Amino acid sequence: MLLARRFWALVGVSALAVSAAQAQTGPTNSAGTVLPPVTVAPSAASRGAVRPASAERRAPASQRPAGRVSERRTPTVSPAAVPTLPPNPLDEFSVTNTKTETPVIDSLGGTSVISQQQIQQTQPDRVSDILRQIPGVSTQEISNNPGQAINIRGMQDFGRVNVLVDGARQNFQSTGHGPNGTFFLDPELIGGVDVTRGPVSTIYGSGAIGGVVSFRTRGIDDILKPEETAGFEQRIGAGTNGYGIVSSTAGGFRLPDNAANVFGQFVLRDGYNYKDGAGLIISDTGKELRAGNIKVNINPAEGHQISATALIQSFDFTNNGSAITGARFRNELDTSTYTLGYRYTPPDMPLIDFNVKGYYSTTDSLQTLLSPTRTYTAIGARPGGQIKVDLETTGFDVFNTSRFDTGPISHTLTIGGDGVFDHVRTRDNAGGFTGAFTPSGERSLLGAFVQDEMRYGGWLRAVAAVRYDSYELKGGAYKSEGDRVSPRGTIGVSPFPWIEFFGTYAEGYRAPAISETLISGTHPFPAFNILPNPGLRPETAHNWEGGINIKFDDVLKEGDKFRGKVVAYQNTIDNYIGMQGVGPYYSVPVAPGFPAFLCPIVPNAPCAPMQSQQFVNIAKARISGVEVEGAYDWGTGFVSAMYSHVEGKNKATHETLTTIPPDRVGGTFGLRFLDNRLTVGTRVTYYDARRSINTTFPSTKEYALVDLFASYQYNDWIRGDVVLANIGDVRYTRYLDALASPGFQARGALTIKFATR
Repeated sequence: MLLARRFWALVGVSALAVSAAQAQTGPTNSAGTVLPPVTVAPSAASRGAVRPASAERRAPASQRPAGRVSERRTPTVSPAAVPTLPPNPLDEFSVTNTKTETPVIDSLGGTSVISQQQIQQTQPDRVSDILRQIPGVSTQEISNNPGQAINIRGMQDFGRVNVLVDGARQNFQSTGHGPNGTFFLDPELIGGVDVTRGPVSTIYGSGAIGGVVSFRTRGIDDILKPEETAGFEQRIGAGTNGYGIVSSTAGGFRLPDNAANVFGQFVLRDGYNYKDGAGLIISDTGKELRAGNIKVNINPAEGHQISATALIQSFDFTNNGSAITGARFRNELDTSTYTLGYRYTPPDMPLIDFNVKGYYSTTDSLQTLLSPTRTYTAIGARPGGQIKVDLETTGFDVFNTSRFDTGPISHTLTIGGDGVFDHVRTRDNAGGFTGAFTPSGERSLLGAFVQDEMRYGGWLRAVAAVRYDSYELKGGAYKSEGDRVSPRGTIGVSPFPWIEFFGTYAEGYRAPAISETLISGTHPFPAFNILPNPGLRPETAHNWEGGINIKFDDVLKEGDKFRGKVVAYQNTIDNYIGMQGVGPYYSVPVAPGFPAFLCPIVPNAPCAPMQSQQFVNIAKARISGVEVEGAYDWGTGFVSAMYSHVEGKNKATHETLTTIPPDRVGGTFGLRFLDNRLTVGTRVTYYDARRSINTTFPSTKEYALVDLFASYQYNDWIRGDVVLANIGDVRYTRYLDALASPGFQARGALTIKFATR
């Protein structure tokens, strides 16, 4: 209650900063989220009305097969045309829960979508700036490294959260004091984010017992309207306190009758060291980025579409570990993701919606030692020594969705399979620690699934699904394998058009990662051993989940919308994998340079008892929590709010799991002026204190962040965005992070576009 009272007090104060006399409004601009064209069967779409199961939502022109081209407008739209009204955030469409396009408010689970409009209003410096708007989702990051790990409902690391970029898995991992599983994606490349929380997304690959986060990079429909055939967009952004300068150049074209379209984007970013809220410079937090993104869609005949994407990013940065006290390295990190897909959706054949996609992702990290510590020097490491960690991931995803009726029951049946093949290569000529803690090896994950979404009478929905997973892992002399069948069942009941109750039981299966199984070496200081565990067993999640979807139209005035979603869950994980002490205790020096052999014979020696560490199976862990999100839009303004609470314990020791984040409550309030061309608002996020159970991740205090934002769409071709982040210049360190986050930042961007019709 104290957390909620303080949050709403902050909302009231920050709202005064943007409250003003409201102008009469029309619609406003939104780039929206590009989603594939599928026939959907959502529940009641508005108050007092139910869309039939066969209703089809028209997707952006570039995503529709040839023969389904949108009608061209006869009159030319002037550059001063009024933008269209953005959808309520919970009306955005998601595909991560079931692979079929469904509004978030109709999703039977904890699903959220961040649209391009919301990203523009955030002007994010890192991906974490985007995800903090989603309940149950947090991040762990190292401020002097552009990589980030996503935490969903207290689950993270080693693939527990399946992170996708344009449908390709991001599995990079390098063991250290930071997160054990990171991905690299500059926010300037992101066109939208689709998130499903919990192990309910049976059809989105093996291991996702925490959830799925799917990033869509920008494409042709982010710069061109349906009636436009070619265009160019230049965006220049700049900011204070480490943000630096970012440039995004994008362009594309569509051939007549949408026979094909091509999109390209090039991004440059140059950041510098930032200061925290106390004015202290956090060293090595700057970075340089060069990135390119190309997308091609070809519609050779009616119902056929071939798509290809290529995303390349090159990061340059320097750091000396997560706590800025270790050996200093120059980092050259290159990531690339390539996809090739085919879709066949023949007209008037609802039994066929066939999709196949193959992808290849690589992350190549090259570190060059600049300044070794005493520990590194003692074992022979010298400046110029290099560490190279390469991960190659090859994968495929193939499925078909059939839509048909059996009597009064409508079905959406999806059958498919997927595979992921990881190959890790490590070479360490600078101390050997990375080579020991991130061993080379191979892992393959194969799966198949069947899912039936059923609807009866507009008031009853059900999802029945089953997934089969198998894995094989090998490296050196070790090898392990296993398989399992995981079911899912969901029921949704809508007694009235404005409310729906749902409940789910779902299981998930995560195979051990290469590092968890094969890690072997000695920690540099203090010097304790880390042991491999080839007998490590897979994790199995058993998740119960229930919730309510609420939607009203014309609540206080004609045309307004209210949407709300509440979800409660309990996820029990058998054989949860965590690192623990094993074997007898032994004395090791805790003072640099003190010989280890003197520890047992010198009185009051600067030594401490240590155990060897090993990834082991915990018999049972249990995570439970509540997530709330809601949004109300009345045309001339909007307000949204979210709250998340997570608890998680090791059932054997009753200790809180390290990765459980603090409670969080947040909200956004905005007003629209000047025929909805100008939007001003404030965003408030309040974090509760979090007490840690170990010294690796210290406890954090409660804190609140308040941002102000403004967006002005001068006409179809010119847009400006400004964000004043952390206006209180609060000094804070997020739980699980080692370094303090930035203090006050001013960020802004000017976007100029030219297009032809």
